[in-house]
Amino acid sequence: QVQLVESGGGLVQAGGSLRLSCAASGRTFHNYALGWFRQAPGKEREFVAGISRSGGSTYYADSVKGRFTISRDNAKTTVYLQMNGLKPEDTAGYSCAARGSPVYLDETVYRGEYDYDYWGQGTQVTVSS
Repeated sequence: QVQLVESGGGLVQAGGSLRLSCAASGRTFHNYALGWFRQAPGKEREFVAGISRSGGSTYYADSVKGRFTISRDNAKTTVYLQMNGLKPEDTAGYSCAARGSPVYLDETVYRGEYDYDYWGQGTQVTVSS
């Protein structure tokens, strides 16, 4: 099992930047594919970005491509979401998620929320116009 704790959310003006962090417990962090999702009030949870177990592959939702960057640091058992050029429509609760992958150097990036087994509690991002 892995426990996930997000941090780094807050209030920022449009055009600004934030970096979200998701710290994971356990010694098997390197065995997990990871993702970031968000959910705005009254809307369904949506995929934002994902990174493979190997760290060699990433995938982004079209709405954030070119503005957001996902990365992982296995030594720190942490996954990051660097968010630049923030827009009011990026306002949402952001959650990280993990999925165990038994395949060494697996390059699969998972995009569905039901692909993931473990979730953090989330951190709020609010972008003012």
